[in-house]
Parts: sequence; C-alpha cells; structure tokens
Amino acid sequence: QVQLVESGGGLVQPGGSLRLSCAASGSIFSRYVMGWYRQAPGNDRELVAQITSSGSTHYADSVKGRFAISRDNGKNTVYLQMSSLQPEDTAVYYCYLVVSGTASWGQGTQVTVSS
Repeated sequence: QVQLVESGGGLVQPGGSLRLSCAASGSIFSRYVMGWYRQAPGNDRELVAQITSSGSTHYADSVKGRFAISRDNGKNTVYLQMSSLQPEDTAVYYCYLVVSGTASWGQGTQVTVSS
C-alpha cells in the first residue's frame, strides 16, 4: 500500500512563492502519474498539475507560467513550485498518485495567500 506525505504549505503574501513536496512510500514503481489537485471552500476539487514517470507534464490553465511540477524518481517525491501566488490560489492542495489504475491521495496541505 502506498502512502503519500505532503509538506510545504503555509501562509504567503500575494506575489510570493511556496514549494510543496509529496513523498510516496511503499512499493517502488516505474510507471505512474503523480500530481496535485486543490480544493477551495465551496469549490470542486480541480487538477493543478501532474507529471508522469516519463516526465510529461500537464498544468491547469490558471497556473501555467506560475507553477512548475518536477519529480525525483530516486526519492519517490514530486514537487510543486508555486510562484506569483494570488489569493485565488488559496486552497487545500492534495497530492495524488496513480499506479496501474489505482489512485492514492495525501492528507492535504493548506495554502493561504493573503496580505
């Protein structure tokens, strides 16, 4: 069973930056999709960014040019570098991992953008 542990959320001022990390423990895998969703109060959960084991990436239009997802396969860890943060980026960010059609989720980390 895979477990995902997120870190890096917090409070930041508009225009600031944060980096989220998601470390996967459990079975070592070679093919996967890993990424981040977010959910703001009253909103549906939305995809933010994802990366495959081969390095292909996908971003939501709202974060293109501001967020960057990367991975360290040796550490089973995915990172989300968030820059030029705006109040509308405020949400709980959830890490997820899909291996062989099975999805695992992290517990979520709060990101608050406010002055």
